[in-house]
Amino acid sequence: MTSSAPLPSDLDVLIIGAGAAGIGAARRLARTRTRFAVIEARDRIGGRAHTIEAQGHGLDMGCGWLHSADENPLAERVEPLGLTLDKTPPPWGTETFNLTLTPAEQDEARAAFAAFGERVEEAAQRGEDRAAADLFEPGGRWNGRIDAISGALNGARFAQVSTVDYAAYGGTEVNWRVVEGYGRLIQRLGEGLPILTGCAATRIDRSRTPLVIETTRGTVQARAVILTLPTALIASEALRIEPPVPSLIEAAWGVPLGLASKLHLSLEGAQEFPSDGQLWGRNDTADTGGYHLRPFGRAMIEAYFGGDLAWGLEREGPEAMADFATEELVGLLGSGFRRRVVPVATSSWGVDPWSQGAYSHALPGHAADRARLKSPVEGGIFVAGEATADAHYGTAHGAWMEGERAAEQALAALVV
Repeated sequence: MTSSAPLPSDLDVLIIGAGAAGIGAARRLARTRTRFAVIEARDRIGGRAHTIEAQGHGLDMGCGWLHSADENPLAERVEPLGLTLDKTPPPWGTETFNLTLTPAEQDEARAAFAAFGERVEEAAQRGEDRAAADLFEPGGRWNGRIDAISGALNGARFAQVSTVDYAAYGGTEVNWRVVEGYGRLIQRLGEGLPILTGCAATRIDRSRTPLVIETTRGTVQARAVILTLPTALIASEALRIEPPVPSLIEAAWGVPLGLASKLHLSLEGAQEFPSDGQLWGRNDTADTGGYHLRPFGRAMIEAYFGGDLAWGLEREGPEAMADFATEELVGLLGSGFRRRVVPVATSSWGVDPWSQGAYSHALPGHAADRARLKSPVEGGIFVAGEATADAHYGTAHGAWMEGERAAEQALAALVV
């Protein structure tokens, strides 16, 4: 099915959203005789897994790492699809040239983050669903660095992150990449499925059987719906569900999307830097960028901004993001560096109307909202996405597994 295909009028299951969760659900349903289709508001599939082609490389604008790769169900699909799996360890926790911190200070910073994590884990075990930032060391030297790391992990500062939810994350330390792009992997996994792009759902009438779904391309009836929209769209009721489901909306508000933004820069004289190196702009604040030097050995820098900084830079536009990164890098590497970097591509998930953020975190006191979010809605609506993943939230493979879970629930409902 393509953007020009007609919308089916009657289905067993309609999947709303063709990101990792929607495609995971679709591939599960495709193994059955179920009549199903996927609708996607964008003119492409993949959702927040999106790879663009630039300077001869596939650049990931969204997710880029196969987290928990030794357990990740998507990792085993990379090479059979003709893509290349790269197992180079990530640069996190290191600093190229020991530029702003001595090796001893780097060890101290890592120890401070580990100690913070242990305090969070202990609080979670006591059932204290509170702001993780409450457990910072008072006046600690590394609190700004820890909060900057939270921007990368959660898309938000630790003041906005639940201790219980943060401790529930179940990732391993194995992280791999797809050379051609993670987004390209998700795209290939969607090939051959009945996906209609350029078709946004606007209303679900669950007062009738079957459900009636209104879209920008017409109306379809379905016995079940798998809803894979980001929590920001569910919370704002961008898709109206009637009668409304207050518990669903409240749960979506409790698990909002944080923001992580990327900027890809070309780098002149890249051979002076090690492949897969890392720099942080500053160590005393969360309002700083992380800079992945020469990813895959390319003559490029991948700049990463999280949380409040990312929201502000996206509102100002791509030029502001490039200016911020350039100034931080010049501060680290000297004024001559300004002439060596050129912006290539910038993500904008926060201002993207179909995302309105990057990935989810649970607010303090709201760790239980992930489970509430995935509770089936009476009438046959099943919610899935990275935000409903208990231990793998914020990841594409978490979304994929949740899509499969929702498909299983929908199939069980169809036979009742």
